[in-house]
Amino acid sequence: MTPTALDTRATYLAQTHRKRLYSGLLLVLLVAMLCGGFITADDRNAGGFWNGLPHVLDFPAEVVTEAAQKITLLPAHLVTFFPSLMETINIAAAATLFGALIAVVLALLSTRGLARWPRMIPVFRRMSDIMRAIPEIVIALVLIFVLGGGPVPAMIAIAFHTVGALGKLFSEVTENADLKPVEGLASVGAGWLQRMWLGVIPQVSPNFISYALLRFEINIRASAILGFVGAGGIGYDLRNAISWGQGKYDEAAAIFILLFLAIVAVDQISSLLRNKLVGTSK
Repeated sequence: MTPTALDTRATYLAQTHRKRLYSGLLLVLLVAMLCGGFITADDRNAGGFWNGLPHVLDFPAEVVTEAAQKITLLPAHLVTFFPSLMETINIAAAATLFGALIAVVLALLSTRGLARWPRMIPVFRRMSDIMRAIPEIVIALVLIFVLGGGPVPAMIAIAFHTVGALGKLFSEVTENADLKPVEGLASVGAGWLQRMWLGVIPQVSPNFISYALLRFEINIRASAILGFVGAGGIGYDLRNAISWGQGKYDEAAAIFILLFLAIVAVDQISSLLRNKLVGTSK
């Protein structure tokens, strides 16, 4: 080998060794943090994790046993809680719709080359980060304190988080849009809204809808979870059934079945729609 090749090889080996060293240190640090966090959580947990581990299946077994004993009541429970399921789906659908519409505007305002006010791009991106960082349950708890219980706080909380989540995804899509139609519209005097509506939206709408459908699936789960804190929907009925204890576990089982069937159905339907939109269906 020539001296230059030897120097290049030595530099490459040194960089590889340094990279492996840093990766090993980060792995050790991560394991230490995980162990420390687990020990702290186990100390603060009532009864301890290891003591409760053998009993982790006790509650599911009680639910299944009681549901099996009252299997004849299952169809009636499914009919009883179906309106609550529809309320949960409606909350998720409304939140996804409003959140997606606002996310489209936020994405266009935070994309380089498309933004109406280029200097405000960092501001709009930080807005998206903040809205995405705050959990829905925290927003819902605050809104329930202000507005009272019901589906409205849940819808607002999920829509708020959806704006941040979809705003990030939509922004990544618009960054890959072809700017030639936008430039052509600008050359004939089109305004910013016209350039976005005619030059950008037709290109990115399939991906936008695909991401919105995926978010809709997530929001159904979030809507059910928020019901536990009094935000309405089937989650509220599930909390009551579980809180009541034995004697109501058959109702809890019926609610679990409804949620499972609804999520599977929505997942399958939205997957088919996404495949058609992005042109991957066979």
